[in-house]
Amino acid sequence: MRFVAAAALVTSVATLAAQSTVDRAAERWVSQTLAAMTVDEKIGQLLMAQVVSTYIGSDSDEFERASAFVRDQHVGGFVVSGGAEAAPNVLLNTAYGTVTLGQPLEAASLINRLQARSKVPLLVAADFEGGVGFRIAGATSFPKAMAFGATGDERLAYSAAVISAAEARAIGVHLHFAPVADVNNNPKNPVINTRSFGADPARVGAFAAAWVRGLAAGGAMATLKHFPGHGDTDVDTHLGFATVGHPRAHLEEVELVPFRAAIAAKADAVMTAHLGLAAVDDSGNPATLSAAITEGLLRKDLHFDGLAVTDSMGMAGVTSKASAGDAAVRAVEAGNDIVLNSPDQAAAFKGLRQAVENGRIGVARLDASVTRILRAKARLGLHRARLVDLNELPMHVGTRSAAKVADDVSARAVTLIKDERNTVPLALPREASVLFLSIVDYPAGWRIASPSRAFQPELRQRWPNTTAIEISDRATREEIELVRAMAARYDAIVAAVYVRASSASGRSDLPAPLADLLKQLAASTKASNAPFIAAFFGSPYAAALVPEVPAILLTYDLYDRAERSAVRAIAGDAKIGGRLPVALPGLAELGAGLDR
Repeated sequence: MRFVAAAALVTSVATLAAQSTVDRAAERWVSQTLAAMTVDEKIGQLLMAQVVSTYIGSDSDEFERASAFVRDQHVGGFVVSGGAEAAPNVLLNTAYGTVTLGQPLEAASLINRLQARSKVPLLVAADFEGGVGFRIAGATSFPKAMAFGATGDERLAYSAAVISAAEARAIGVHLHFAPVADVNNNPKNPVINTRSFGADPARVGAFAAAWVRGLAAGGAMATLKHFPGHGDTDVDTHLGFATVGHPRAHLEEVELVPFRAAIAAKADAVMTAHLGLAAVDDSGNPATLSAAITEGLLRKDLHFDGLAVTDSMGMAGVTSKASAGDAAVRAVEAGNDIVLNSPDQAAAFKGLRQAVENGRIGVARLDASVTRILRAKARLGLHRARLVDLNELPMHVGTRSAAKVADDVSARAVTLIKDERNTVPLALPREASVLFLSIVDYPAGWRIASPSRAFQPELRQRWPNTTAIEISDRATREEIELVRAMAARYDAIVAAVYVRASSASGRSDLPAPLADLLKQLAASTKASNAPFIAAFFGSPYAAALVPEVPAILLTYDLYDRAERSAVRAIAGDAKIGGRLPVALPGLAELGAGLDR
């Protein structure tokens, strides 16, 4: 099998990926491949296993495990994740981080080796919501979806998606588990939050559709998630079972609006969620295992005939309902084509095979899913070329032009929702003393990037006489009191407030002692007339917990790029024009924002 240049591959498949049908040669390949498959090989096409994108040697247990998925379960594809490091599970010190990013060349090398071992080309997917850099180091990382919503410019979403598609194809990834089409209208949502474009269904739909079109233009495929809508929940389905209790009329006006818009934009796949929807199915089954939701609502009512992919089957929202084997069978019975990341691939394969043998899953039903999967692979051009050129990859991943697009999104997203003392931009002489407070929700899980690592040097570059202090939910009462007492000594206070909405964390909150400190500083600086500005990173809803703060900026994102954008806005080095894409109860309405 010959290698093809990544650039040529992306160019050649861009048109194919945008088409709703395949050409005659590709259709012939689909029918001939299906006819030549054994039942086991057909079943395997419905399974997508997970591999990491850190270095894996060909003579290693990890590579043997991945190869076994191809050899023994005949899997139809893989989902590529980042990496992980072992950490002690200990009390008192819980600050160890485990998550790491993958590497582009390692990912491409692994994908090529697995592709070479597979009889049928593999469909490779990844969770690239924020671009390829969301999982792979060195690739372009874009701000969270809510930051795009704050810009109000769908063209930025389109451009980011084109870049994400091209980078992914250069690595060998075809199917993006993006965009998020959830309408985040629940401030207590611990897992969607900034992953949503906002709270306005029509605007979310417009941005999701733009992302779908951008991915197609770049030669990749889009997956809408999390159907039928995970935005108005307060349970993380990684940790438990969530429900949406709205009547059908509400669903039509809110949750389903973005999915309809993005399906009309020719989305290739839809991911079903591990949440209940009583208005459509009152059995207590999650959408993943519900024919009424997947076959009925998605396929019949929304007229979607692309790939239906389950959310990860290792999440508590479904493991609490069924074993790995039974869950795989029920997911296919419900109408899903791809069973994603089963916690026991062998059990999932065995369960599906038994279901086919005893007639629970008919051959026609099996063939329908396999045909959809093969057609998707043909549209991507994988029947002609499945490998990527490692020598070409560095020319297309992590370019300066792509970084400029990400910088533009980040800068335009910054939203000033309050400035009652008119202190933004901060007009201080260079020799002024500044107290910088890095206020962190909790210290664990910051393995990829430490909070304020870019904010501090950017602030000190402008005001060298800056004292930096970090406090979190582990700060003692005495430490918080010390910060409060010393604040009066400074000419200005700048706070960076970090509140994450992270999958499987189960929380998205600003601890009460830290919120109280911000309120106290707001009162004391009002008396002294000292500037006090707070920039919020991550969940914007945290700002509603401290409405007393006189100047509030929102970035909707975390890490270096957002921090640099915030400092530039505070210092007056960049315009501020973002608009709030959600409502903050008691603080600001949807669409709020001051210009500077």
